[in-house]
Amino acid sequence: MTIRSLPVGEHGLLVELDSGEAAEALHAELLRRAAARRLPAVREIVPAARTVFLDGLADPGRLAAELPGWRIPPLDRDDSATVEVPVRYDGPDLAGVAELWGVTPEEAVRIHSATEFRVAFCGFAPGFGYLTGLPERFHVPRHATPRTRVPVGSVALAGAYTGVYPRSSPGGWQLIGTTDAVLWDTAREPAALFAPGTRVRFVPEPGTVLPEPEPEPEPEPEPEPDATDTSPARPREPAPAREGAPAREGAPAREGEAP
Repeated sequence: MTIRSLPVGEHGLLVELDSGEAAEALHAELLRRAAARRLPAVREIVPAARTVFLDGLADPGRLAAELPGWRIPPLDRDDSATVEVPVRYDGPDLAGVAELWGVTPEEAVRIHSATEFRVAFCGFAPGFGYLTGLPERFHVPRHATPRTRVPVGSVALAGAYTGVYPRSSPGGWQLIGTTDAVLWDTAREPAALFAPGTRVRFVPEPGTVLPEPEPEPEPEPEPEPDATDTSPARPREPAPAREGAPAREGAPAREGEAP
C-alpha cells in the first residue's frame, strides 16, 4: 500500500492512496484506532475515492511520519451492520445495462440484488453514498449527456459505483430502479441512511415488473415493382448536397451516436 500525506492548513492532513479499497481499509483502521484511543485527537475523518482527510489534528506532521509504518489489515466487509434497501427494478436504463453486461434484464436484476455493497464514501448531495461491490466486468459508463432531472430514490450505476439519489437532481448515471427508502432525514439520528463502511443489500420488491423495452421502428416497406414497366431500371442518383453541408457517406458519427 502506497501512502502519500499532504498537509492541509495548520491542522489538516490529506492521505492519498493507490486504490479505492486501500482508502476504505485505511479509513476503517483510523476508526478502530480512534475508538481504542490509539489515535491522536481528531475532529473529523472523511474518506473519498482514493483519499482520507483528517481535520483538527494538533500535529499533522507527526501522524504523517507514522502512517507508513502502520500495519493496515485488509478490508473486512463483514465488520458493520447491513442496511436492506427495497427496490423496484423499473429504471429506464435497465435494458441497456443488461445489454452492456451481456445478460437479460432479469439476470441483471439477479446480479445486482445478489451483490453485497459497501459504502466507500459519501458526497455529491446529503445522503448520497458511493457504493462498491460490483466486479469490474459489471462497471458501466455514465451517459454522455446527463439528464436534467433524475427522480428522487433512483437507483443508479456509473463506473465502479452504485448510488441512490436522495433528492431530485441532474445526473448522468444509468438508472436501473427506484426505492422509497429515505436517504436523508434531519429528524433522524443519524440523518444519513448510508455512512462510510455500511454494508448495503438491494432487495427486489415482490411483484416487481421489469420495464418493457422500447419498440424498434418498423422499416418502411419496399415499393412494389410495376409489372407493366419493361424499361431497364436506372440507377438512383444521390440527391445533391446542400451548399456547405458535408456529404453523409463516410461522415464521422457524433459523440454518443450509434455507429
